[in-house]
Amino acid sequence: MAYEVDKSEEQWRQELTPQEYAVLRQAGTERPFTGEYTDTKTRGVYSCRACGAELFTSDTKFESHCGWPSFYDPKDSKAVELIEDRSMGMTRTEVRCTRCGSHLGHVFEGEGYDTPTDQRYCINSISLRLAPVGD
Repeated sequence: MAYEVDKSEEQWRQELTPQEYAVLRQAGTERPFTGEYTDTKTRGVYSCRACGAELFTSDTKFESHCGWPSFYDPKDSKAVELIEDRSMGMTRTEVRCTRCGSHLGHVFEGEGYDTPTDQRYCINSISLRLAPVGD
């Protein structure tokens, strides 16, 4: 897929920290309960750390106790793309930024969370940047 933000891997390596690059560009996963946004209650908009595209809002963030920030819906249905992921001996649904193609995390359905969509977008904190909004 062609992305609006199109950079070489060398450009991404220069712009991102090694940890950000490992997650965003190589589909890595940060360790659970270590990300800066796992437990935050700050109101605001979560954007892609790689390109700045707005992805999620604090209004759809919920406590899933899984070790990563969880959202039940993206800010806009076109903000993320969902891709079948057959790595690690299982089938999952990968979540990527539609603007730059960066890996954000995975989405899971039907886990019994009391959310309007019955979905859990399990997103790496390192993939996000939070812009707080005033109350």
